[in-house]
Amino acid sequence: MSQEVKVGDIVGRRSYNSDTMFRIEEIVGDTVYLKGIFFRLTADAPISDLEIISREEYQRAEQVEFDQYRTILPPVMNQMRSYDNGDFYISGRILHIDGDEEYLQKSIKLYKYAKVYAQAFAVPEKEMKTKVPELVKRLRPNIVVITGHDALEDKEHEDDLNSYRSSKYFVETVNALREIEPSLDYLIVIAGACQSHFEALIGSGANFASSPKRINIHALDPAIIAATIALTPYEEQVDLREAIEKTIAKIAGIGGLQTKGTLRYGIRKL
Repeated sequence: MSQEVKVGDIVGRRSYNSDTMFRIEEIVGDTVYLKGIFFRLTADAPISDLEIISREEYQRAEQVEFDQYRTILPPVMNQMRSYDNGDFYISGRILHIDGDEEYLQKSIKLYKYAKVYAQAFAVPEKEMKTKVPELVKRLRPNIVVITGHDALEDKEHEDDLNSYRSSKYFVETVNALREIEPSLDYLIVIAGACQSHFEALIGSGANFASSPKRINIHALDPAIIAATIALTPYEEQVDLREAIEKTIAKIAGIGGLQTKGTLRYGIRKL
């Protein structure tokens, strides 16, 4: 390629028509190691396959991502913001665990925009099984997000958990959480990342999981589902199709089970 690339540059892969934006994480010889900007994806590519993404194109993509925030605000939040008679709402408490610090920060921004209560921690996928249950016991959330990086590394054995980079760690973590709280109503779990083993995650006790069609999911997709549940009234079921349609990956990337909302209404003493 004519342009010299360096660590930190935003690039696309020519062989994929630059359909996904990456940040250069490391360069070793002629091989460049990449991390998705908007999708939970890692990859490598030869330097010759890369093209630098213009600042203008990157800013347009960032605006599209920001616009996605607006899709998570159901009518009840607009109603909440207009209340002036002493009535109030409390959203469900979210514990967000992410194997990637940058994606974690994106999710925190979304939660702040949606005005939902969330605590967030970066934890390597291999350590989630031991660390997440302790956080759940201490913080007592209503909703837990378990995500990070994953990939289907052996497409010929899609049903085998060992064919995935991180799915087995997510499954072990969900199993550990269900030992603490078996009920899908009292502890809502959203688990998975790009190309994760959807059936194994749902089977282990997740309410929502990725990835039914083994596709890549957007960095914000798990947080969008979590915020939607946090903003759905307690007496209502989450509208599954509506919640999943709010994500960028849609039904091919996220699936789930009937789940109750966690938003509670209150009245102050007059």
